[in-house]
Amino acid sequence: ILSLYAKGLTTGEIQSHLAEVYGADVSRELISKVTDVVVEDLNSWRNRPLDRVYAVVFIDAIVIKVRDGQVANRPVYVVVGIGLDGHRDVLGMWIGTGGEGAKQWLVYLNELRNRGVADVLIIFSDGLKGLPEAIESAWPLATHQTCVVHLVRNSLRYSNRRDWQAITTALRGIYTASTIDAASMRFEEFTETWGTKYPAVIRLWRTSWERFTPFLAFDVEIRKLINTTNMIESLNSRFRQATRRRGHFTTEQAAMKVLYLVVTEKRRAGQNIAARIPGWGQVLNALAGKSTPTDGRQRQPRP
Repeated sequence: ILSLYAKGLTTGEIQSHLAEVYGADVSRELISKVTDVVVEDLNSWRNRPLDRVYAVVFIDAIVIKVRDGQVANRPVYVVVGIGLDGHRDVLGMWIGTGGEGAKQWLVYLNELRNRGVADVLIIFSDGLKGLPEAIESAWPLATHQTCVVHLVRNSLRYSNRRDWQAITTALRGIYTASTIDAASMRFEEFTETWGTKYPAVIRLWRTSWERFTPFLAFDVEIRKLINTTNMIESLNSRFRQATRRRGHFTTEQAAMKVLYLVVTEKRRAGQNIAARIPGWGQVLNALAGKSTPTDGRQRQPRP
């Protein structure tokens, strides 16, 4: 029942499945009670103490539908971290109201501080307005990196679909450049080609440039391991698979139960959400060498 619930089946669909496959007559109420056993684990998980320092943290939000009087879109705030030991984990999930907001992010980031996260080396986000200030308030010494996936995706919103292939190819040349100088040259070439037709795209990249470039200081191999594409997109994909077929959730708790089961679902080695990053020693050494703030501030010694 828990496995089927985690895959997004409703209590009615699970009831039908059990009757068809096993000939079992199980009421929806019983199925709901079975899924409620995870609530205690969920609450413990949401309040568990966290590591003092995380090497990399990713923050993002997805949208689900929850019926609260009427069905409405609700943002789910998600934070994924990689500890100094190289293990990734979902540090927290919260369902907000209305659209995604930087002020709400500040509340949740401070909650993570209260659960023990004193410092982060590098944090990836979607570049939401006001988010840099929220991140700096929570972790003043963290390097804030704009997520390349979101930057490219936002660029396409300002352009015509027929140009998407050419634009994504050109942008790939920017974010895969070997150095910051090389990325700057390719961006100027991109500007010459597309600046007249899509000035909003150029403004987007110029505005985001300072927070886009930090990861270009790392070797190409390191960039692949700390880039957001695989990790956060894989998690979001699992969330969408589990929530899409439902249409909407009756309550916030019903939604959180499904999302929690997705996070804790056991899969084959390497496919679990909580797993160790391959080649982590190389990544940690690279991060440690690049994590000193440029304004002269010093972090406290780490264990």
